[in-house]
Amino acid sequence: MNFSRWAILPDALRVNANLLQTNVSRWALLVAIAALVTVFFAFDLQHYLTLETLKSQQAAIEAYRTNHPGLAIVVYALIYIAVTGLSLPGATILTLAGGAVFGLVGGTLIVSFASTIGATLAFLAARFLFRDAVESRFGDCLGTINKGMDRDGALYLFTLRLVPVFPFFVINLVMGLTTLKTQTFYWVSQVGMLAGTVVYVNAGTQLGKLESLSGILSPGLIGSFALLGILPLLANKIVEVIKANKVYAQWAKPSSFDNNVVVIGAGSGGLVTAYIAAAVKAKATLIEKHKMGGDCLNTGCVPSKALIRSARLLALMRRSADFGIEKAEVKLNFADVMSRVQAIIKAVEPHDSVQRYTDLGVEVIEAEAKIISPWEVQVIAEGEPRIITTRAIVIAAGARPFVPSIPGIEDIGYLTSDNIWDLRELPGRLVVLGGGPIGCELAQSFARLGSLVTQVEMAPRLLIREDAEVSEAVMAKFRQEGINVLVGHTATGFIVENGGKILLAEHDGKELRIPFDRILLAIGRVANIQGYGLERLGVEIAAGRTIEINEFQQTNYPNIYACGDVSGPFQFTHVAAHQAWYAAVNALFGSFIKFRTDYSAIPWATFTEPEVARVGLNEQDAQAKGVVYELSTYHLDDLDRAIADGVAHGFVKVLTAPGKDRILGVTIVGEQAGDLIAEFVLAMKHNIGLNKLLGTIHIYPTLSEANKYAAGVWKRNHAPKGLLWCAARYHDWRRR
Repeated sequence: MNFSRWAILPDALRVNANLLQTNVSRWALLVAIAALVTVFFAFDLQHYLTLETLKSQQAAIEAYRTNHPGLAIVVYALIYIAVTGLSLPGATILTLAGGAVFGLVGGTLIVSFASTIGATLAFLAARFLFRDAVESRFGDCLGTINKGMDRDGALYLFTLRLVPVFPFFVINLVMGLTTLKTQTFYWVSQVGMLAGTVVYVNAGTQLGKLESLSGILSPGLIGSFALLGILPLLANKIVEVIKANKVYAQWAKPSSFDNNVVVIGAGSGGLVTAYIAAAVKAKATLIEKHKMGGDCLNTGCVPSKALIRSARLLALMRRSADFGIEKAEVKLNFADVMSRVQAIIKAVEPHDSVQRYTDLGVEVIEAEAKIISPWEVQVIAEGEPRIITTRAIVIAAGARPFVPSIPGIEDIGYLTSDNIWDLRELPGRLVVLGGGPIGCELAQSFARLGSLVTQVEMAPRLLIREDAEVSEAVMAKFRQEGINVLVGHTATGFIVENGGKILLAEHDGKELRIPFDRILLAIGRVANIQGYGLERLGVEIAAGRTIEINEFQQTNYPNIYACGDVSGPFQFTHVAAHQAWYAAVNALFGSFIKFRTDYSAIPWATFTEPEVARVGLNEQDAQAKGVVYELSTYHLDDLDRAIADGVAHGFVKVLTAPGKDRILGVTIVGEQAGDLIAEFVLAMKHNIGLNKLLGTIHIYPTLSEANKYAAGVWKRNHAPKGLLWCAARYHDWRRR
């Protein structure tokens, strides 16, 4: 006989008995709470917790308090504890009543303790009733939350108490599901709610003095309610100071500063930041360790558009017969094309040069920067270390191409958007790994220049962020031009075999071997967040491996800002410049006024043929977010100028709010889509509807008329049928 099994039986029975007892207790508590809440609403007890009842019973309440002062305090406190503990409505009126009945000091003391006790009871009830069930179902997510609560739970709770973004009863219940200690919850709640308690109790003292309607205009009452309006602003400021003191605690702040702002990185974001600082006569230093102009000038926007232009001209000349020209002779020298790209960079370079910014009054240092404290940046220029003190720092360190860890990748001499511009010999067989904007633009350009291009994308289509019909239009054009588009293919490895390079890809469970001469990696970019001191300071990093910023472009250090690719959420040159304005202004004037970054109308374009441009929502985004919309589409094969130019393909697609002409988003596919979208960006930014756009004169014949005609589609779909019927009858009558 196995006695060990019998030996553990009493323990198992004891555990099961305890579990059963706990479950019974939970059900008993839940039933009791439900019964009390039911009684509260069934007997309309909330009627007694209104301002009208408070005023009508003011004399009786005052008399009771005078005759039974101790009992009045106990009864009032118990009622307050019950209301907050059961998460019932009426706490605000009870707080005002506390001021009216017990005065400012007495009311504040009673309300402060009663509200905190009631909140703690609600906290404990939620913990006892629901935490085990929530942990068993959402353990992973809750584990992450609890780590944050263990680290900064007191500060989180204090912030929520001081700045009531969420109702207090919700905070009580949700906090009960975390690992926050009960004593911490109690004292933080007591302190955090005190300021609001004082303001509301003070307002109650003024209500207590209200004898007639004319008393509403009394200075005391007006002042009390003014305090209610000012409280959130004051609370926000207090929270900011507390957070700042915590994050700056270990650092010694200089007594004076060399600079108003130091900017790290001279790409689009950094250049705009420095320019604005110089424009408002601030002392600014701009530090760049590589090349002025950043990725956009040297390896991104400028060279890619120069290459696209050359490739597009070549493609247009191949269509000479479409324009009535029997034959156009073309002789391509790829090295000359790439030399032109470099010449374009040189031509644009002065706009972003050291000389230009020096002339503006910016100190430009070409060296590597390292942040050594919230107010100090070290550079080593000409072999000499130098420490620059500054009131604010703006990080605009940009991003770099992402290189995946695919087996064999280090053996095949891959290209990225950084080094592809060094090519002087056209690749015979080029594989482009990635189907985003960069991959698509360069795949089409090299195919037009003569490479045999295979584009490999693991997603089911190219340009996955765009609508399916947009992707289909681009893929159809690519295949027409000879690009081998392989979607739904995952790169699994690289091998070198008999001197040749081969990409191994998986598709529908089968392996595909793709030979190539050169491969371009275009599968995204990663923010530059290492190597210049973020780790030393503990600057917070977001889940997407970008610098965590708030709506003002601030990091967790209030005087350190970030903009552009290094912070996201959009990796576009124009967005970096847009964010830089907010970073610069907030860094320089944030002590007096701060501006939230406006993302209401962010456009972007992919410069393939057909060109793709978008602002706001497209259909797949709207559907994912549950946004209801109406659709108006105008096809460019009907546009006179597009027909005349031989580019009669594509469409303008506008999403609007149901029954209204308010624009939610626009997608344009076709010639000069990136230019045409600007009208809709302006319309969305300034709340201009399609009716006004339709009433705006557009030059004939131009491609921009497509925007007006798209508005016309919306108008036809919303024609007033009843009014038109009446008009038809009227005109019939006039003809008789």
